[in-house]
Amino acid sequence: MKPLLETKGLTAFYGDFQALFGIDVTVGQGECVALIGSNGAGKSTFLRAITGMISSKGQDVQFDGTQIAGMPANHIHKMGMAMVPEGRRLFPSLSVEENLLIGAAGKRPGPWTLDAIYELFPDLVAKRHNPGTALSGGQQQMVAIGRALMSNPQLLLCDEISLGLAPKVIKDIYKAVPKIRQGGTAILVVEQDVGQAMAVADRVYCFMEGRVSLTGTPDSLTRAQIAAAYFGTNEDEEAA
Repeated sequence: MKPLLETKGLTAFYGDFQALFGIDVTVGQGECVALIGSNGAGKSTFLRAITGMISSKGQDVQFDGTQIAGMPANHIHKMGMAMVPEGRRLFPSLSVEENLLIGAAGKRPGPWTLDAIYELFPDLVAKRHNPGTALSGGQQQMVAIGRALMSNPQLLLCDEISLGLAPKVIKDIYKAVPKIRQGGTAILVVEQDVGQAMAVADRVYCFMEGRVSLTGTPDSLTRAQIAAAYFGTNEDEEAA
């Protein structure tokens, strides 16, 4: 599968503190890849680095065959990478529909229109003129995903989209993943819910302390391997 996104030896710093150590990750065209790991493992930092929110100047980050390391975030977004941020971050003074339309400001061509978003998330139709923040947490997450899709991205980045939501709501939101992929959009999802990540992903990377501790396909990884990579647990101890 041709890589859409590829990082080689990616590092990242917050001042003098090093948060990522030599990260190699690939996402293929139309693929769904999950990044799992505990809080502080470096997952969100990785997303910030590839989107230009923190500097990756001088490193090797390829997107759709173009070197994007060091590019401003707005240029990377225009190339077709869109983020669903942790915490949703809707504009409280705008309606649901206005929040969605902001995502289309770059005018990239593609299948995602208001009608397509309302078909994907029919719960939003009756709320379209309500303030974006006057919704349930799950509906706000639908708006955040819809806003990102309105930019017609090649790669959709989802940062902890299940955070703070009830299990049924999480399941409803993740039902949208196959429909999003039908249009050819690749997805990179950061998720602490290992079971949910494994259910939707073609491949999984586990991060621990800023490093890739495990990678593989969901059906090739055992619970003991995942626990060892996630928590640093000895596999023999976990099996016992």
